Amino acid sequence: MNSLEFLYKTAFGRLLLKPLTSRGLSKLCGAFLDTGLSKGMIKSFVRKNNINEDDYILTDINSFNDFFCRRIKDGLRVIDEAPENAIAPCDGLLTVYKITPDTVVPVKQSAYTMKDLLKDVPLAEEFNGGICMVYRLCVDHYHRYSYAESGVKGENTFIKGILHTVRPIALSEYPVFVQNCREYCVIGTKDCGKVVQMEVGAMLVGRIVNNEKGVCDVLRGSEKGHFEYGGSTIIVLYQNGMVNVREDIMEASAAGNETPVRMGEKVGRKN
Repeated sequence: MNSLEFLYKTAFGRLLLKPLTSRGLSKLCGAFLDTGLSKGMIKSFVRKNNINEDDYILTDINSFNDFFCRRIKDGLRVIDEAPENAIAPCDGLLTVYKITPDTVVPVKQSAYTMKDLLKDVPLAEEFNGGICMVYRLCVDHYHRYSYAESGVKGENTFIKGILHTVRPIALSEYPVFVQNCREYCVIGTKDCGKVVQMEVGAMLVGRIVNNEKGVCDVLRGSEKGHFEYGGSTIIVLYQNGMVNVREDIMEASAAGNETPVRMGEKVGRKN
């Protein structure tokens, strides 16, 4: 049994999870990673994760979090300019799911129906028959992300993480003990209906930093925000019939495999 299985699948491990994932501890760790004292962690992090520092702008790195959300050099992430194409909003490992009322999407050590994911039943129902694109970022990925589509962005919705230390969340096939914190917005587009773009934090508290909070016009491929250490999944929802996902991605997803993609890469075509 590995450490994650111990923490999530044993009674004693789940008791340990509560202090380990508390907001206070997360804030304390985050505060340390924002200080100059954390710079000493960078070299070992680079070496362990085989990060090519030549790809990034590193002239103003004063803490570990500065390095974690470092900017990439111009020209190394090209946004597909064809408006009829759907693009990846980030670097990551992509899995696509067809949305039904019973669809359960695994995200980190949790699993969600659309209603659980959004905490908004009417909104979730608008995406029945659509697709759910889950981009899993690893620590060596680029941790800045862009808007998946152009349009009018609504207010951001933030959902706190929940830890169930005794009884799992009631999903019969998925004994879930934790829900991650997450933040999402709905983008009203001209060519593909409503689109939900969500960022998910690690465990209960993630470091999600979005640039715009309120209603505004947004541009596909422009920077939406970044993850500091502790955040690492992006989810994009499209309504029924709006996007045909690349065949290779769909085949890999059906086989339970993830597809590596980069920010700006074509992942499908709009109808």
